[in-house]
Amino acid sequence: MARYIGAVCRLCRRENLKMFLKGDRCYSDKCAFDRRSYSPGQHGQRRGRKFSDYGVQLREKQKTKRLYGLSEKQFRLFFERAERQKNITGTNLLVMLERRLDNVVYRLGFVASRTQGRHFVRHNHFKINGKKINIPSYLIKVGDILELNETSRNIKAISDSLDAVARRGVPQWLELEKDNFKGRIKSFPVREDITMPIQEQLIVELYSK
Repeated sequence: MARYIGAVCRLCRRENLKMFLKGDRCYSDKCAFDRRSYSPGQHGQRRGRKFSDYGVQLREKQKTKRLYGLSEKQFRLFFERAERQKNITGTNLLVMLERRLDNVVYRLGFVASRTQGRHFVRHNHFKINGKKINIPSYLIKVGDILELNETSRNIKAISDSLDAVARRGVPQWLELEKDNFKGRIKSFPVREDITMPIQEQLIVELYSK
């Protein structure tokens, strides 16, 4: 599967939004978005250009796709699944993205970014209900217990991230047992739990053309 391997700070600057793609670095004075809060490239400092309706919708889709670290094909498949479900398509899409295992690992504070979460999930560091799951796109369910393997509990990156969990906070729909390296899914997230500035209706409008 194709994946982006360039400088992720460029993505934040392109979308004009700090997406916290590099973990703790995004909270420091080294953050490229804070130091150069204009679009990347030779003409990045030119006065911002106006987008057409299609351009606005496209930028919103690109922003959301990059925020969760998905390819174009993955994102489209999630949208099609959301469209087949009951209730509001845009909300269904965001809830499913939040339920991804790599995102839940990040939200609980075991890792500093979704990219790091995807890496640790793929390398069998986590279990769901006692069973090893190494699929980042696995959708968690209410009542699931996520646990860090005993052999992984001394990994410095994980311990550093857990030490910083108080700064980021844990969403209400999740419960972290920091001392036991466990997390529990109390409920599915609702729209109000997703605090990043995403206008999902623009994504629905884009894919409905």
